[in-house]
Amino acid sequence: MRHTGPCVSLSMALAAAGCATVPPKQAGTLSTYRQLGEEKGKLSKTRTYVDGLGLVAAKTAKIIPTTLAANLRNLVRNPADQALVTNALDRELCVALSDKYQMVPPSQQADLTVRAVVTDITLTDKTMAGVSTIVTLGSGFALPVSIPRLPVGLGGLSVEAEALDRSGMQRAAMVWGRGANSIQNAPTISEVSDAYGLASTFASEFARILVTGEEPEGLDISLPSRQRVRSWLGASHKYATCEAYGRAPGIPGLIARKFGAPPELTDRPVVGPRP
Repeated sequence: MRHTGPCVSLSMALAAAGCATVPPKQAGTLSTYRQLGEEKGKLSKTRTYVDGLGLVAAKTAKIIPTTLAANLRNLVRNPADQALVTNALDRELCVALSDKYQMVPPSQQADLTVRAVVTDITLTDKTMAGVSTIVTLGSGFALPVSIPRLPVGLGGLSVEAEALDRSGMQRAAMVWGRGANSIQNAPTISEVSDAYGLASTFASEFARILVTGEEPEGLDISLPSRQRVRSWLGASHKYATCEAYGRAPGIPGLIARKFGAPPELTDRPVVGPRP
């Protein structure tokens, strides 16, 4: 179900008023860029291609672990921070794709092979994130409505991804960029905190086109499936292969974010190759 009423419009206007701008960035890792459409979107800036008919027969899918573009390894030097971002992306992809596809390990054959590369990261200013947390928490005690995150030092993320069929033909692709905003992205004291949160946002948006076979139009406010809610709360995943990315932080993660705690406090992905 899609909704474009005044409440959604106001929310998007407020978010856009205090957000980082991160355009989609190509890194040359897709098999082809020729079929991508024009750039669209207000919060997420995307160029998208989807072959809905080519996805109809697909029953199984696998994820090649997400990597960072080579130039980003000098920007994000800590392997644990790199793993936080890529693991969050892969976990959400695996969970979201489970709504339609049987997810299998990367070593097995599948109807669809999904792969993504993080092409750009705008680091979060940890000092300003800490200040924003103090202001938000303090105003929450003193005022009826707490002050949102300060629109300073916001991070961002750019990703490109594609889904290939068994013959290696591209069936869907997306080049995506988005910056954090004051309304939707809580400040946490980590340089990659916004990139970490936005990684799940990207994965959800890309998975949506693979599940529906359609280019998204507007906000998706349909109710999530039961299996996705369970995974978000930290329960076991629908398919065992998704366990390779660990469990979501769930309620402890939500509480930690409220107080500005860095994501690694409640989410500890395995650093290095994943099964």
